[in-house]
Amino acid sequence: MRKFWFALLLLVISTSLMATTLNVLMEDVPETHIIKKLLPEFEASTGIKVNFEIVQYGDMHAKLVPQLLSPNCQYDLLQVDNYWAGEFSAAGWLEPLEKYVERDGFDISVYLPSMLNMVGYYNGTLYMIPMYNYAMGLIYRKDVLEDPEIQNMYRRKYGKEIAIPRSLDEYVELCKFIQENTNLYGSAMQAQRGDPIVMEWSNYLFSSGGDYYDEKWHSIINNEKGIKATQLYIDLLKHGAPKGALSFNLDDAYRIMSQGKAFSMISYNWMVAQLNDPEKSRIAGKVALEPMPGGVGLNGGWGWAIPRNAPDKEASWKFIKWVESFKVAKQRALLGGAPTRFDIFTDEDVVKAFPYYPKIMWLVMTAKPVPEFQYSSQMIEITGRELSLAATGEKSISKALDTIAKELDKLSKLAKLWKK
Repeated sequence: MRKFWFALLLLVISTSLMATTLNVLMEDVPETHIIKKLLPEFEASTGIKVNFEIVQYGDMHAKLVPQLLSPNCQYDLLQVDNYWAGEFSAAGWLEPLEKYVERDGFDISVYLPSMLNMVGYYNGTLYMIPMYNYAMGLIYRKDVLEDPEIQNMYRRKYGKEIAIPRSLDEYVELCKFIQENTNLYGSAMQAQRGDPIVMEWSNYLFSSGGDYYDEKWHSIINNEKGIKATQLYIDLLKHGAPKGALSFNLDDAYRIMSQGKAFSMISYNWMVAQLNDPEKSRIAGKVALEPMPGGVGLNGGWGWAIPRNAPDKEASWKFIKWVESFKVAKQRALLGGAPTRFDIFTDEDVVKAFPYYPKIMWLVMTAKPVPEFQYSSQMIEITGRELSLAATGEKSISKALDTIAKELDKLSKLAKLWKK
C-alpha cells in the first residue's frame, strides 16, 4: 500500500511540474532578451518554469494562428503586436482580462492611454496588458550635424545653417545632401516588401497629414497627402539610402547604422539605447532621438495576452503580474527596455540613466498607430506589396496607391466598418 501511495505522490508531483511550465513565443528583439535575463527571479519565487521560443517577427503570425485555432494552444502566453490586436480579439482567441485585473487589484491606470488603447482594449474589452512600445522617430548622429566641414558645405549650398529637420522635405533634402557630400548614407532605410516598408513609410504618411482611412472607413491613402508622402519616401530611397535598402529589414538597417555607415534612420525609439551601447555599436555616445520630421510618427507596441485555449491561465496571469510589476518594469527600462508606464518613464533612476526617456514618452503619447481591426494583417500585406511595386518602378505611385485604396475599402466593408 505504501508503494502505491508513493507512486501516486510522484505522479501528482510530476504532473504539477509539467503544468507549471509556461511556453511563450517571443520576437527576437532586445526587450525579449532583457526579460529573459530576469526570468530566474520569477522561476525561483514561483516554481514556474518559463520557456521562451524566440523567432523572427516574420515567422510569428504563421506560428500563432494555427495554435489559436486548435483545441489546446501550445503557448500559455502571447506577445501580441498591435497589427494583430484587432484580428486576435475579434476572432475570440484571447481571454478577457478584466476579471483578473479586478480580482487582484492590478493597476492599469499607470499605463499611457495611447498604449492601453492600442494594445490593451479592443471594442471596450481589456484583452491585453501593454508590454513595450515601439513608437518611431528620427534617430540621427549628433557628430555629423556638429562637423564644421559639413556645416560649411551645407551653408555654401543652401545659404542657411544645418539643423535638425522639422519637415519631411527638410529631412529628405538633408539626407540627400549628406550622401552626396560625405562617405555616409543619408538614411539607413528598411524598404523590404511587407511589414518593414509599411512601418517605415507610415511615418511619412502620417507626417504628411495623410491616413489609411477617414472617419467613415473610406480609404484615403491615395489622396494628395498619400501621394506626396510616397514621392518623398521613394526619392530618399533612390538618392539617400544604401543601394540594397529595397531588401532591407530592421536588422539590416540597424547593422548599417551601428557600423557608422549612415547619418540617420527613421526607426524605433528603443534603438537609441542599442546604438549608444559601445559593446553593440561603433557610434556609441553620438546618437540622439527627435520626433518624426513633420511631427507625427508611427506608434506601435506589443501587449501580453492569454489565449482562450491556454492550459493554465492562472500561471500565465501570474507571469504577467510579475513582468509588469513596477520593480521588474523598472529593471527592464534600466537595461534599455521600452516602457509603457508613466511611472517608469518619469522614474528618477530611469531618467538619470536615459535622459531622453521623457521625450520618448511624448513620442508614445502623440504617435499614431495603423488602423486596428480584424483585417489589419491583410491591410499591411496589401500596402507592403503595392509600395514595393512603386519603389521598384513596376507601378506608378498613383496606380499603386489606387490599388491599395480599392482593396482597403473591400476590407473595411468586409469588417462592416465602411459607412456611406
